[in-house]
Amino acid sequence: MITLDLCVEYHDEKIAKAVFDSISPDNEGYVSTEISGRKLSMRMSAESAGTLRNTADDLMACIKAAEEASGLVSGTAPDLDGDPLFE
Repeated sequence: MITLDLCVEYHDEKIAKAVFDSISPDNEGYVSTEISGRKLSMRMSAESAGTLRNTADDLMACIKAAEEASGLVSGTAPDLDGDPLFE
């Protein structure tokens, strides 16, 4: 079993709570999420690196959408993995 821990700290507890509330239902059973003040802690496990990567990618997409909805970020994020944005 491979495990990945991800922690995100926000500048405001309200935003942390909004992101937590937004991502928790989507990740139930796949990602364990806890909140403590301004910090979100997430743990995910999988049998293979590929499955873990897919879970992490999905989680990051959910976090990005929640942050955009809360007004934390604006505009589009850069494509960091080099995949074509549009095909």
